[in-house]
Amino acid sequence: MAELALPNTQALAVMILIIVALILFTRENSPLQTTSLLVIVALTVGFTLFPFTSEGVTLQPSEFFLGFGHKALVAVSGLMIVGQGLIRTGALEPVGRFLARLWRKGPAISLLMTILITAVLSAFINNTPIVVLMLPILIGVAASTGESPSGTLIPMGFASILGGMATTIGTSTNLLVVNVAADMGMDAFNMFDFLGPAAIGGVFATLYLWQIAPRITPDRQPPMSGTVSRLYTAQIRLDDDSPVVGRRLATAILRTSDNLKVETVQRGQGVFINPLPDVVLRAGDRITTSDTQANLREFSRLLGGTLFSGDQEVDSAHPLSAEGEQIAEVVITPASRLNGIRIGNARLRGRYGLRLLAFNRFEDSQERKSPGLDEVQLRSGDVLLVQSTVENLRVLKETADFLVLDGSIQLPSTRKAPIAMATMLGVVALAALNILPIEISAVLGFMVLLLTRCLNWKDAMSALSTQVILIIVASLAMGAALLKTGGADYLARMFVYVTFGAPPSVVVGSLMLMMGILTNIVSNNAAAVIGTPIAIGIAQSLGLPLEPFVLAVLFGANLSFATPMAYQTNILLMNAGGYKFGDFVRVGVPLSIGLWLILTVVLVWAYGL
Repeated sequence: MAELALPNTQALAVMILIIVALILFTRENSPLQTTSLLVIVALTVGFTLFPFTSEGVTLQPSEFFLGFGHKALVAVSGLMIVGQGLIRTGALEPVGRFLARLWRKGPAISLLMTILITAVLSAFINNTPIVVLMLPILIGVAASTGESPSGTLIPMGFASILGGMATTIGTSTNLLVVNVAADMGMDAFNMFDFLGPAAIGGVFATLYLWQIAPRITPDRQPPMSGTVSRLYTAQIRLDDDSPVVGRRLATAILRTSDNLKVETVQRGQGVFINPLPDVVLRAGDRITTSDTQANLREFSRLLGGTLFSGDQEVDSAHPLSAEGEQIAEVVITPASRLNGIRIGNARLRGRYGLRLLAFNRFEDSQERKSPGLDEVQLRSGDVLLVQSTVENLRVLKETADFLVLDGSIQLPSTRKAPIAMATMLGVVALAALNILPIEISAVLGFMVLLLTRCLNWKDAMSALSTQVILIIVASLAMGAALLKTGGADYLARMFVYVTFGAPPSVVVGSLMLMMGILTNIVSNNAAAVIGTPIAIGIAQSLGLPLEPFVLAVLFGANLSFATPMAYQTNILLMNAGGYKFGDFVRVGVPLSIGLWLILTVVLVWAYGL
């Protein structure tokens, strides 16, 4: 085989830039957004000062900005916003409640169901909100049973990545590969075209995550903050056969192990009784209290009552609602009137409308509410995690008692949940049936959510990630530069040169392995966009079908299991579960190797290589 000549100067410069970018992507002290912007600036300025002309056509530097309007980015952004609609309305919470109940009955089968449900949802919805939904459920169940969540969090998180491999919209990586390949003239993949290989690999992965991963994952202690749950105000109406009817209120509180905090007792229409311990309870009385979902349901059972949220009985179709409320962090200021006051005497609820979820004093490392917390004396610098209405928090910013930190969390508006779920199903169906392209159906879904007020513009903008947008644009720019300067063709020829004489199956497997290693070091989107034109060039050089080589890039770029920085959900898992870097290597490397071997065999067999 003839020696491989060096590429032209601009192609060589682009490859050097890509290497520098990939190195910077791995540096913790270099924000991904900054590196991405650096890439865009370097390409546009570089090709302005040193123009590149091929076959009489000059490459215009402004072409590197086209990624901001690329259909793949539009689709990713639209799907992120529609996914935010599901979170904002609590549309996925029934899934969470089902899994929470299941976990308390049978942990083994529950882990399997968690893996399967997470994977299926992640095939159509951005996996980050799914992981965010699952984390408090699994941590909460572990806390209530006294078990460590270490063996469940990683399998759940990896299942979300696994599910994302199955469809064109499962991850932004898939969308980028599919769209870049289509831009290069390849027939576009339909939504479920590679579901078969992904499902075959998924069988192995599911069994591994279910039976092996929990056994080899070290036992870690998660941060206490991950167990904090939001509070709901509800009423418990005492039924005729309630064991506390005819008994004093103090007796009812004693049945709950003194955990029931009574706010009011309503007797009849508009009649409220002062909740003194000696009050004798009657059938039909409504006891108003605030607590977590699990505790409210337990109180209702112990008191022999029916749980109400407003005037609506609480059931699977009408969950507890905290609509219009936020979770926020507030800091006791030096000038606060609460300095030196015990939490139990601070009257946070009556005076400020605040419900305390958790308390933190740095040197004491107290992170969550405990039975003895009422005795703690507040002082300057104490941080309180509170829940209140948007209006209360706004007013609180005008007082000298608290500093309200940014980053409040809006609680779900559950009334709109059916609309949000129907919208997401519509977006997927329109794309799956080839009625509308995914980028158009996603934008249409976004508009529907705005018009039905499932989302407002603030919610929509909060769903968009500057990091994701800039990485995608930078990746598309690098891919375009590599392609148009001939760099992709050169790398493809170099890969063929190195693997000369090897059968196509080895070439496909080597390509997937290379992408799998790269995606665990750098951005998976960058790896995918750079790898796609190279894969097409390799296939064309060998005179073989394009599809298996493009799928090798797609699957390889999704093998993001071996390091925490390989995928954004891995970072979430690491923080929530208290995992170490080595835990991901220990669990993720065998999974990646197994999937690589299986997917390689499936692609070779399916395409007759």
